[in-house]
Amino acid sequence: MKRFIYITALLVAFAAISSCTKDFEDINTNPNAPLQVQPSLLLRQVIYDYSEEMSYEGFVAGNLLGQYLTALDFNLFDRHALKSPQLGGNPWPVFYTNLRDNEIILEQARTTEANRVYEGPALIMKAYMAAALTDIYGDVPYFEAFKGKEVTTTPKYDAQEDIYLAEGGILDNLDKGIAAIQNYNGAIKLEGDILFNGNLDNWIQFANSLKIKSLMRISEKTDVASQLQQVYQEGNFIRSNVDNATFDFTDGEPNNFRLARLRAGDFNNFVMSETIDEILHDLEDPRIEVLFRPTGNDPQVYNGLINGIDASQTSISPADYSYAGKIFRENSGMLDANFMTGWETNFLLAEAAEKGYIQADPKMLYELAVTQAFEYWNTALPQDYLSATAAYGTDGKDKIEQIITQKWIANMINGYEGWTEWRRTGFPDLKPISASLNNDLIPVRMPYPTEEAALNAQNYNQAASTTNDNSINFPVWWDE
Repeated sequence: MKRFIYITALLVAFAAISSCTKDFEDINTNPNAPLQVQPSLLLRQVIYDYSEEMSYEGFVAGNLLGQYLTALDFNLFDRHALKSPQLGGNPWPVFYTNLRDNEIILEQARTTEANRVYEGPALIMKAYMAAALTDIYGDVPYFEAFKGKEVTTTPKYDAQEDIYLAEGGILDNLDKGIAAIQNYNGAIKLEGDILFNGNLDNWIQFANSLKIKSLMRISEKTDVASQLQQVYQEGNFIRSNVDNATFDFTDGEPNNFRLARLRAGDFNNFVMSETIDEILHDLEDPRIEVLFRPTGNDPQVYNGLINGIDASQTSISPADYSYAGKIFRENSGMLDANFMTGWETNFLLAEAAEKGYIQADPKMLYELAVTQAFEYWNTALPQDYLSATAAYGTDGKDKIEQIITQKWIANMINGYEGWTEWRRTGFPDLKPISASLNNDLIPVRMPYPTEEAALNAQNYNQAASTTNDNSINFPVWWDE
């Protein structure tokens, strides 16, 4: 069922209330007006804003880093000058705005009995967004952040290891979120939930899939086998596309994919990357017809361009290359903002099984995940796909590379995720770019934004000193 959302202007109440003086408030308070935004409205806002903003970011910036797309112009980011974001490439404020609003939900849930139903989902959303934040940037303000000026406006940067493993961190919040839902026995329903329509059981499945993802992400740094085996044995995670944590875009405004609302020139700035072109052609993968369009010169041909061209020195004809598919513009009602899916969960479990972290059949999990990924992208799975070009482990193929490559293909709506998994595993084999502005190195983290140097200088300077002057070539903790 499609879930639609129409965001109102109610959140402006924050600005109106905070701008008043104390005396003015005392004299002019309207007893019939709300003094704070209801958690249902905030939950709706957080889910919608995060999904809308990060789907756009994942397409225009993440897809360049992950080599799904190539930018024809305004392409300093594609050439890996990441401190000069263009058309996206600055997700920092998206994370902190939504983590701040989510923290308000959490505070309301813990201080008002009538709002207690929101505690579990708020903890799970905090874990989800914090993981994406630290995976992109590494050490970030976390334990002192999100709470506004009553705590500090200059929060210290926390180690990524602590953000994942310490009390109040990602894994701890997932466990506490599950427990809060399991212990909730109130009669008030969860409102504003545009992921699961208030179904708390789905939130638990979402949290357990996120545990699998988080444990696999840090699996080279700490022993995760027993925790993974327990989650797998209990079986209460997202297992199929029916239970996916996704926000469904529409074909028309206001809830269609942002690239469908922008002018054609912005959309047509992005063409197929040579990297994904070669991978899809080698696999004889029919998803190429959904993810991309044939070239303007030949309706039977799909063609990709190497990443990172010097647009000022290179003359190309866009008609020689493939634009992104109609699902990203004309038919965005078939597109989802992806939080977590059955296919991603099963790819993670296939990798865990192949590495011996869980007792399961990796081939079965791989084939299930591939089948679900084709279903997700509205593409019929060829009868011989899993026995021929994508057959598991045949012809000396690296099984982990197969798992990660298939997951990478399916993550085109979330290019940051594809780039992150490449950093973690080395797969797929991303290409050197054409005209690098980063000494021919593919970045392994996003740089802290320049605003941090001005607004949080002391803590920024310390974090910059531990990342080789905020270098995009300095690996995050789990990548070391």
